[in-house]
Amino acid sequence: MRAALAKTVRAGELPHSLLLHGPEGIGKERFGLWLAQLLVCERNGPEPCGECLPCRLVDRLEHPDVHWFFPLPRPDAAAPDRLREKLEESRAAELQARRSNPFHIPAYDRAPAFFLAAIRTLQEVAGKSPAMGSRKVFVVGDAEAMVPQESSQEAANAFLKLLEEPPADTTLILTSSTPGALLPTIRSRVLPVRLLPLPVAEVREFLVERKGLAPGEAERIAVLSAGAIGQALRLLPSGSEPGPLERQRQAGRALLLAAVAEAPEARLAAALAEAPWGGRGEFSGTLESLALWLRDLLATATGATEHLVNAGDGEMLSQVVRRRDIRPLGVGRALERVYAAVDLAGGNVNPQLILADLLRGVRADLLNNA
Repeated sequence: MRAALAKTVRAGELPHSLLLHGPEGIGKERFGLWLAQLLVCERNGPEPCGECLPCRLVDRLEHPDVHWFFPLPRPDAAAPDRLREKLEESRAAELQARRSNPFHIPAYDRAPAFFLAAIRTLQEVAGKSPAMGSRKVFVVGDAEAMVPQESSQEAANAFLKLLEEPPADTTLILTSSTPGALLPTIRSRVLPVRLLPLPVAEVREFLVERKGLAPGEAERIAVLSAGAIGQALRLLPSGSEPGPLERQRQAGRALLLAAVAEAPEARLAAALAEAPWGGRGEFSGTLESLALWLRDLLATATGATEHLVNAGDGEMLSQVVRRRDIRPLGVGRALERVYAAVDLAGGNVNPQLILADLLRGVRADLLNNA
């Protein structure tokens, strides 16, 4: 992929607007920064040289013509007339954290989004002449966050105007894990480039060499990450606390066990334990984790245990299948129900109500072998 894009850059044929898409955590934004570095590098090579001043500045996230935008939560006490300023302050702080730690994992109390004020800033910068070279490059991460409920479709519409008439000296590199969530009019104006996960062996090697993990633990986390280094980093503990993705993995496991428990109180307790409002990104992640556990249950029920993601819980999954006489068709129905709940979680629906109905339905699907 890199060789093909580099050839296109050197031929002067790279489109003004691209969409890098693929599974979450595989490094799409970092790939976008690599492409930006290639575009501003002073040497005409197949890779950024890493030695010229523009390359060094991109490495330090300090190049004046390479701009990295990403969704942010709405700043506290930000009056409408100061929202743009506050968002830029938040973006600067986040960029500094990423300079200090290349493996920095953002942690927000509220769901991040692209607000119209941020897109206005992007438009303004795009309208200026390059400060250092002949080209400006914008990496716009998680572009689907332009249209969540917490933001405004005005942000996506404003960005669309930039896509329709980009300055000749500007390259826009969007990234998305869910490209279908983008406005169709935005998707129609970008060249889609699909990025694939890394081999598990490469993630394992990264965890051993860069994070100091023992080989066995590195292998376990690499498998759980499905070839995505970003996901692997979210599985690692932070001090004495489990990583955010590990918390979701454990929560999904608990929901599966609650669904198949004899006592209905287990399902009610699981629903009531969920916050009634707020943290919807976390709740959606928990539901997606439940879906992953159900896929593992399906693999167990069909004898395809070599495909388990949560391989360390293979015995627990086997016991559930044997004791509850789980059949593949029932697991398939349960998965469809979870995906429908994920859609509900994106709307203004109480998570406790979603979960109470979901666990009851999942139990019926799994135990009804008709």
